[in-house]
Amino acid sequence: MANWRLIGGITAGVLVLGGTATGCGPGNTASGGGSTTPSAAASEPAESAGSVAEKKTVPNFVGKGLQSAQDEAQAAGFYNLDSHDALGRDRLQALDRNWKVCSQNPAAGKTLSVDTELDFGAVKLEESCPAKDQGEPTAAGATMPDFTGKSVKSARAALDSSTSITVKDATGEDRLILVESNWQVCTQDPKPGVKLTGQPVTFTAVKYEESCP
Repeated sequence: MANWRLIGGITAGVLVLGGTATGCGPGNTASGGGSTTPSAAASEPAESAGSVAEKKTVPNFVGKGLQSAQDEAQAAGFYNLDSHDALGRDRLQALDRNWKVCSQNPAAGKTLSVDTELDFGAVKLEESCPAKDQGEPTAAGATMPDFTGKSVKSARAALDSSTSITVKDATGEDRLILVESNWQVCTQDPKPGVKLTGQPVTFTAVKYEESCP
């Protein structure tokens, strides 16, 4: 009897091992074998690397009030807006309703990305637009530019920020020059074309409604 029990135990063990081996076959997805159903994440299409900005036609803003031009630009989809003093005096457009658009860049009619910056050249309502937009101050470079007739503010902005600058009333009345965008340069030292080596700069100036002596 003991021998039959031993044989029975061995037979049972073989059956158990056989079941385990069968469980590791290709049909058992739990063990990682064989093919599996693709996950939802794997079946989703990959996101695009970057979206292309929408393009629209730039409207004509010349002749409009600056505030109206800005509102219409935003309504057309352009939100990257800037403006400058078309007379080259470097004045800030603090109250946009008091300014009108003389020029725009880019020009009207172009089809561009809505991310494109629109820059308006503007003057005050009571002023006339210049024949040519004077733009914003540009860096002086290695030599002294001719600042005659330019605003003191734009002349200062064109020079290196480390430059020592003195501004005097050209009439000799020793008036304080507080709002430099309202004063125009009459004389300058150094003269135009002189190499700039960090030397101090001196301007004389009068108000724009005045004539240089």
